[in-house]
Amino acid sequence: MQTLDQRHFTTTMLVDQTPEEVFNAVTNVRGWWSEDIEGSTSQLHDEFAYHYKDLHSCTMKIIEVIPDKSVVWLVTYNHFSFVKDQNEWIGTKVHFDISQVGNKTQLLFTHEGLVPTFECYDVCSPAWTDYVQGSLLPLITTGKGRPNKGEHLAFDNQAEKASQSNRESVN
Repeated sequence: MQTLDQRHFTTTMLVDQTPEEVFNAVTNVRGWWSEDIEGSTSQLHDEFAYHYKDLHSCTMKIIEVIPDKSVVWLVTYNHFSFVKDQNEWIGTKVHFDISQVGNKTQLLFTHEGLVPTFECYDVCSPAWTDYVQGSLLPLITTGKGRPNKGEHLAFDNQAEKASQSNRESVN
């Protein structure tokens, strides 16, 4: 298995559910990231769009699907309203690697290319942690995630903090 550079953002979970259950949750993007996802989210070459308020929009293309083992998204379009380089995610890849560890299933989430030198890193890394650990994890373990519903959620909180911090540093 290819090991990604540790500078890329990663988060891991270990669950009692089967690799098939984890895979099904990962591909149910509306169940853990946003109910407003447009497009298909589970088959090779599917493309889907994400939009959250005026803060973030992106398009993902699924470039790898190995049932019960992995899913990889390629970011083909991205726009952030809160950073200078609004396109910095374009060309990065989001990996969901599923493996059996003893009698448990491990999910390793890696956003390949999301590195500490990215302007959005201090907003994007805690937001991904919230979505993966705070929404995908409960979707896997209880069947109910916490996807965006247009309400006050993790990404909004982090972007507002960054925006406030930028305003304070300008003043």
